[in-house]
Amino acid sequence: MSEQKKNQNVNPETEELTEEGLNEQRKIRREKLKTLQEAGRNPFLIERWDVNAYSQDIKDNFEEMDGKEVSISGRMMAKRGMGKASFADIQDYKGRIQCHVKRDVLGEEEYKWFKTYDIGDIFGITGKVFKTQRGEITIEASKVVLLSKSLQVLPNKWHGLKDTDIRYRQRYVDLIMNQDVKETFIKRAAIIKEIKRVLEEDFGYLEVDTPILTTIAGGANARPFETHHNTLDLDMKLRISNELYLKRLVVGGLDRVYEMGKMFRNEGMDKNHSPEYTSMECYMAYEDMEKTMEVTEQVVSKAALKATGSMVIEYQGKSFDLTPPWRRLKMSDAVKEITGIDFDQITTDEEARTAAIGQGMDKDEVSEMTRGKILAELFEEYCEDVPGYLDGPVFVIGHPVEISPLAKRDPEDPRITRRFEAYVNGWEIANAFSELNDPIDQYQRFKEQQAQLDDGTDDEAHPMDEDFVNALEVGLPPTGGLGIGIDRVIILITNSPSIRDIMLFPTMKPMDK
Repeated sequence: MSEQKKNQNVNPETEELTEEGLNEQRKIRREKLKTLQEAGRNPFLIERWDVNAYSQDIKDNFEEMDGKEVSISGRMMAKRGMGKASFADIQDYKGRIQCHVKRDVLGEEEYKWFKTYDIGDIFGITGKVFKTQRGEITIEASKVVLLSKSLQVLPNKWHGLKDTDIRYRQRYVDLIMNQDVKETFIKRAAIIKEIKRVLEEDFGYLEVDTPILTTIAGGANARPFETHHNTLDLDMKLRISNELYLKRLVVGGLDRVYEMGKMFRNEGMDKNHSPEYTSMECYMAYEDMEKTMEVTEQVVSKAALKATGSMVIEYQGKSFDLTPPWRRLKMSDAVKEITGIDFDQITTDEEARTAAIGQGMDKDEVSEMTRGKILAELFEEYCEDVPGYLDGPVFVIGHPVEISPLAKRDPEDPRITRRFEAYVNGWEIANAFSELNDPIDQYQRFKEQQAQLDDGTDDEAHPMDEDFVNALEVGLPPTGGLGIGIDRVIILITNSPSIRDIMLFPTMKPMDK
């Protein structure tokens, strides 16, 4: 390609190939592949390559590896020098390492082929480890085999892949070009592994699987995704929670169970919410809300320690000490502190409505609300939005019965429940109860939800789950239940800007929408 033609194919502002340039480069790569195939060197026929070393391990253990022959594989990310010798940067699972490719060592024919290879191609390389005069740990290649031909052009090595929309849609390219992204997902795996370890080894939970397709979406207030089972001719829903199934298992004698998996809520998307997300719920028979607080503290703090080496995490310029124990804050105390309204002294719905209107809530909106519902609305409207107020870690307790249909009532104040929500950075990361095991009380609460669904006053309410009530009538022991938003915990521990940055393939609007 002439220098003039080459310059026409490069955007001078970004140094990226133009669309015309990209198309031409792709055409050239396909022609190179055809040439390889015609020469009997089709890389796509190769099935395996023996790997006995990785880049970072070689670097970390150079004194032991110096002079030894190794076999690596990876993607070529840079190539320098095209005379009798070249240097290539090979990127494998653990990082990058330089390889020295010489015509005199590789042989004239093989070196001729090597000179035609492109950035992005995948190789198997055998050679001895040494250190260059500049101190660069390098592999002196004695064998170079093309294992896969890249027919696409990777982004410019200096600018990387910055466009977040493309990064999320083409995560495979994002992982190649941005090593910090790969590290995030390696940390994600370590966090999940540690959470499971803490639950199983420290607290004795048993991991189980429960249905994702359900006929009744229960266990939370949220809109479900709806689908249809053709064989059964049955309308079904994707689960919004696995709570009711897990408590059935406790009824059956599995005293400590947990499940980590995908939940689906047909709601909005923002930096903290996705319609498909990972949640962990666990249930422990013969324990209460306080025990589940301990479980929460241990799971989150030890996950942070495993991933970062410390229980003090940094998130977007702020520091949070996750070391147990965490602070406790009563919801009514929070509302009193922020708004001045003392709900502990308010006894009737009418008094609560008057106080809410005085605070600025809409008169018509509160006209049908109960005292407990108004307390929860004021907390959500005024306390959650105060910068730094719920940075935590903090357990908010004292939730009204009206918004806690699955929690036990507090014996000292039956207007509230034995429930907590855990907050870090102002985000709710966990929700837990001393589980309601009174089938008569549960039936009545479900009945009230059913009425709200029928009259249209709550479009997130769900139909009565009569089988769950039947399970409670069989007998659920005193039980502490906990749900943790795994994705939010990972966002915090990995210092990631949004939930899309810690999901390999986040839900995206189609390009043509």
